[in-house]
Amino acid sequence: MNHRLLKNIALGIGFSISSFVSAQTYTLKFKTNYGKFDVMLYDFTPKHRDLILSEINKGTYTNAQFNRVVKDFVIQGGELDDPILAREAEHPEQKPIRLAPEFNPKAFHKMGALGAGRDGNKEKASYYNQIYFVVGKRITEEELDNLEAKKGIKFTAEQRAEYLKNGGQPRLDHDFTVFGEITKGLDKVMKISNVETKNELPLEPVIFSIKVKKKKTPTKYNKTSVSLGGTAIGF
Repeated sequence: MNHRLLKNIALGIGFSISSFVSAQTYTLKFKTNYGKFDVMLYDFTPKHRDLILSEINKGTYTNAQFNRVVKDFVIQGGELDDPILAREAEHPEQKPIRLAPEFNPKAFHKMGALGAGRDGNKEKASYYNQIYFVVGKRITEEELDNLEAKKGIKFTAEQRAEYLKNGGQPRLDHDFTVFGEITKGLDKVMKISNVETKNELPLEPVIFSIKVKKKKTPTKYNKTSVSLGGTAIGF
C-alpha cells in the first residue's frame, strides 16, 4: 500500500469517527516495537469492552505478541487458537467458555477495526483473550453485492460508503464482534502488517502492551462485569 493511499485512508477514518468519538468512554494506548497507536473502545459493545479492560488489568496484554500477521487481512494478538483448544481438550468435562457476540451496525470491519477472535462455534461467540486489527484491502461494489447475497445480510449506507472509500474486510461482518477502532497511529499497524512471516508468524517478535485511559464516567449504560455468568456462554 503506497504512502498516499495510506494517508487518505487515515484521513478518511479520522472523519468517520468524528461524529461519535467524544461519546465513548475508554481509549487504549498500544505500545509496540513498531511504534504507538490509540484505540477507541465502543460503549455500544459493553461486554467486549469490559472483557478487554478486565484482561488488561490481569496483565494478559502486557508484553503480549501479535503472533499472526496476514497482509491485507488482519494482525492478531493474544493467545492463538491451538493452545486455547488444546487446553480445553485436556478438560473435556468442562464446557468451553466464550463471550456472547455483540453485533451492532456501527461496529463493522473497516480499516483499523478492533475485533475479537473466536473458533468455529455456531453461536459466533468470542475467545476471552484473542484480538485482531483489520488492515484489509480495497473493496468493490460487486464484492459487497455478492456478500449480501451470499450471507443474507444488508450493508448500511455508512458501511458501504466506508468500505468503498477506504476498504476493509466486510466478509467478517456478522461473524466476528467488532468492539473498537484505531483513532491514531494506523500507519504503525500497517507497518506491522508488512513484517516478514513464516506460516503467518512474524520472524521477529512483534511485542505490545496496553494502557487504559478513561475519558469520563459512563452515563448511558449499566456496566457489566465479565465475571458474571450472564455475559458468557458455554456450549
